[in-house]
Parts: sequence; C-alpha cells; structure tokens
Amino acid sequence: MNRRRLLALAAAPLVLAPLAARAEQNEKRKKGGGASYIQIDTLTATILRTDGRRGVMTVEAGIDVPDSGLRARAQALAPRLRAAYDEVVRTYASGLPTGAVPNADYLGRELQRQTDMVLGRPGGRLLLGTILVN
Repeated sequence: MNRRRLLALAAAPLVLAPLAARAEQNEKRKKGGGASYIQIDTLTATILRTDGRRGVMTVEAGIDVPDSGLRARAQALAPRLRAAYDEVVRTYASGLPTGAVPNADYLGRELQRQTDMVLGRPGGRLLLGTILVN
C-alpha cells in the first residue's frame, strides 16, 4: 500500500507540469512595467522613404496609471485609446517629409493629449518606447 502512494506522489509532478505550462502560455504577458502599467500594442503607419518607396513607422507606447479606479477605466477603454493613438501616428506619418527623423516630443505631446481626452481627466501618463522608421 505504501508503495502505491509513493508511486502516485512521484507521478503527480509529471502530470501537473504540462497543465501549469499550458496555463502560463494562455496568460498574456506584458513586456515590462509594474502593476500600474498598461501596454499598448505597437502602432504602425505608412511613410514615404527617400527612394520613393513606401516604408513603415512603428511606435511602441504604454500608459502608467497609478490610480486603480482610473486604471480600470483605461483598461476598459483600451480599444478607444488604441484607435486615437493610431489616428495620431497615421496623421503625423503622412505629413513627415521623406528622410526626416520623427519628432518624439511632438508625438509624446499629442498622444498624451489623446490619453487625457479619452480617459476624461488627467492621471494616466503616456510612456513612449521605441520609434522606428523602416
């Protein structure tokens, strides 16, 4: 009888390990930030390159919202925030002269203004990651 119990206890981790790994894969992970950080998917826009071909500008951003009530509102409004951010990035990229470097200060200001407008009040701080032009 003791032998059966010992065998069952030895086999338990082998059975439970794949289940735990599968649960971790299903969970969406953030790239960084703490509990108050909300990651926004990469924003993209089409640009004209110096050789006349089309290129892509990508912007990585996130929002830091320390207030838990406002954070819940921001998470609920994430699709609206993303739509507003997409519009700002596309509008900016369409007017970007060929070969010019993107102005991170301007993009940050405009995206912060959209953050405050969608959330209805200040309290969420926009954080810019990388801005790439390819």
